[in-house]
Amino acid sequence: MTNAPFLIIATGDPAPELRRYGCFAHWIRCAAGLERDDAIVCRVLDGEALPDREGFAGVLVTGSGSMVTERLDWSERSAKWLHAAAHAGVPLFGICYGHQLIAHALGGEVAYNPVGREIGTVRVERLAEAEGDPLFGPHPPAFEAHATHMQSVIRMPEGAVRLARSDKDGCHAFRWRDRVWGVQFHPEFSTAMMHGYIDVRREKLLHEGIDRHAVKRTVTAAPLARRLLRRFVRHARALGAQGTARPS
Repeated sequence: MTNAPFLIIATGDPAPELRRYGCFAHWIRCAAGLERDDAIVCRVLDGEALPDREGFAGVLVTGSGSMVTERLDWSERSAKWLHAAAHAGVPLFGICYGHQLIAHALGGEVAYNPVGREIGTVRVERLAEAEGDPLFGPHPPAFEAHATHMQSVIRMPEGAVRLARSDKDGCHAFRWRDRVWGVQFHPEFSTAMMHGYIDVRREKLLHEGIDRHAVKRTVTAAPLARRLLRRFVRHARALGAQGTARPS
């Protein structure tokens, strides 16, 4: 295994009501089983420049309150960096906004989900194409995951394989080539965080005709989703130890 650190690209912050739990990068680092010295955080949303991609075991991209379709300057700069990193063989793992940003960076399309908001603990179905995938292959056919989003990957990049779906999102996860993954759900969320986001969105849910209390009753632990983060960390470290990065 390699001792190289992971880069966490911070594209957003939690809602103010949830910041007592820390920032997104902290949530992801802890859920991935990384020690503090195992990760370097780059807050691109604050204008921080992304470092050279060399020397990292892998890259994790956080969620965000922004929308990929806004084409914000920091987001588009990050997309260019991710495009180059993916083609250079750097292991990537994007979460929610990060999932969408990677898809956009590689030529896919992101837009508002035509069926509307998805929020709560959702049932994610692993697809047949996930057989043999280093992260999703060992997973059961269906598992629980926390989600909160309005935009989705509506067209995957060329060369991507769809790995998972839910009732409201046909692309809850994809793999591009052999070392880039995106997941629409939040493997880093705890049940407390999921409950918190449902409460934060109470006015929007009311306006959209969504029963907040019914959504809260869906919330349950989602340990299998979290395992994907840890599996990515182990897989990326193993790739680094084998020296298998392959520029395109």
